[in-house]
Amino acid sequence: MTTLKDQIVLVTGANRGMGRHYVTQLLDRGVAKVYAAARDSSQVDASDPRVVALTLDVTDPRSVTAAAETASDVSVLINNAGIVRGASVLEPDASNLRDELETNLFGPLALASAFADRIADRGGAIVNVASVLSWLPVGASYGVSKAAVWSATDSMRLELAPRGVQVVGVYVGYVDTDMASFTDAPKSDPAEVVRQVLDGVEAGDDEVLADELTRNVRSQLSEPIGARALG
Repeated sequence: MTTLKDQIVLVTGANRGMGRHYVTQLLDRGVAKVYAAARDSSQVDASDPRVVALTLDVTDPRSVTAAAETASDVSVLINNAGIVRGASVLEPDASNLRDELETNLFGPLALASAFADRIADRGGAIVNVASVLSWLPVGASYGVSKAAVWSATDSMRLELAPRGVQVVGVYVGYVDTDMASFTDAPKSDPAEVVRQVLDGVEAGDDEVLADELTRNVRSQLSEPIGARALG
């Protein structure tokens, strides 16, 4: 388990949505510093002296390298940034899927690679935010990217566990943020989701299943895809 008090945390996508809640709740739990990363760092609330606004484009290798140099003291990484396109997987133009994979999969992998050694030195943690759509064939291209994150998170956990790094996968349905504004379906409170994630980190969990839908679907993975409950 990873006690968050006095840790130094980097949160991607920290300028809005769940990212802002991560920053706020981490401060409440007594972290020493939060690198609040966003493509436009001017949108980050850095009113608390423990918050360092960090410009970071997770799809740009040079930006990732620069962030790793600036935030050389990180002990916990929260890969929260993500995008959704929801394109058909059969579209002849795969640019939407490529965009999602660059941000949702390759971005977290690049950051984990850049920070893994220093996190291992400090016995810290990596958190990857995935989705219930890792296991359901809805959301089209977005689900493909999140299924890849699920697999990558499990592989990362096996590789880093001998080095004392906790790797946590986060799975949840709709959350009441801008990303889910396109639907009127029931949504989880982002503050509650973040609370569960941080509780899970401190409890030593491998996975956080943040709503009832996700818990139901996770329990049915041995079933054929058409038999998994959607509600």
